[in-house]
Amino acid sequence: MTALSEWAERYRAPLYIAKRILSGIPTLLAVLTVIFFAIRTLPGDPALAILGDTATDASIAALREKLGLNLPIWRQYLDFLGGLFQGDLGTSLVYGRSVASELLRVLPYTLSLTLASIVIGTVIGVPLGILSALHRNRFIDYATRVFSLIGFSFPVFYAGIMLILVFAVWLPWFPVMSSSVDGTIIEKLRGLVLPAVAGSLGLIAMITRASRSSLLDVMGDDYIRTARAKGLTERTVLYRHALRNALIPVVTVIGLYFALIIGNSVLIETVFTRPGLGSLIIGSLDNRDYPMVQGLLVTYAAIVIVINILTDLTYSMIDPRINRA
Repeated sequence: MTALSEWAERYRAPLYIAKRILSGIPTLLAVLTVIFFAIRTLPGDPALAILGDTATDASIAALREKLGLNLPIWRQYLDFLGGLFQGDLGTSLVYGRSVASELLRVLPYTLSLTLASIVIGTVIGVPLGILSALHRNRFIDYATRVFSLIGFSFPVFYAGIMLILVFAVWLPWFPVMSSSVDGTIIEKLRGLVLPAVAGSLGLIAMITRASRSSLLDVMGDDYIRTARAKGLTERTVLYRHALRNALIPVVTVIGLYFALIIGNSVLIETVFTRPGLGSLIIGSLDNRDYPMVQGLLVTYAAIVIVINILTDLTYSMIDPRINRA
């Protein structure tokens, strides 16, 4: 083995991580370009939206010049990229504050909602999938599959409305609106329960089906039969040998749903009157706040790319053979 091969073998894991991170840069640049030009196709004039219908042509022209909207589109694009490379997302046209500060203010609410939905979906979905696979074609299996089908069928906004109606109006266990910002930890957690459950229903259904089908496939492999032939208990075969290999499709589902729930946050935060990226983007679109919308979409794109990279890295931790490919 040459020195280069020995070095590559020693640093295989860090090299794999670096390769996955570098592969996300072209994707992010492409997304940024699409975002910039797509925002410019929105109807309406931001200067007119800020000043109102009674503004004069001179005041509108002056504001457009101040905001840099009178510059050629290519110059605006270069300024946009230059600001991003310096960590500057611009200044909100409506709030008059930096976009980054507004994003940092509401980002924890969206991330807490997303992570809570992922945790609920995983904690419920994986055991249901295992239970369904172990009792294949029995009552428990049929009941679990029907439950997952119901989870697929409920749009997130409808699920949110029904949860509010049942658990906040009929049974006043949780607040109708989860916009408590200055409350205690308990109050914040109570306000997070219903939005997180609404966001997790689809994930529960997806993980249940993914873990069931994956576990059924794995349980029929040769190494599982060999483990049983050695006299290992069914519990040991399941948790030590089968479950680890069955987790890779589940990780894929979680990674995909993480991006989906980030997008669904617009609906969830609107239904529950909850602060977050979704609520902010609705107001920014109404006011033609180009920098804020750009910053929000860039944040969404960056989160999705980071989650995809983390998903790939999780694959390599579950199955070290992956980073050898």
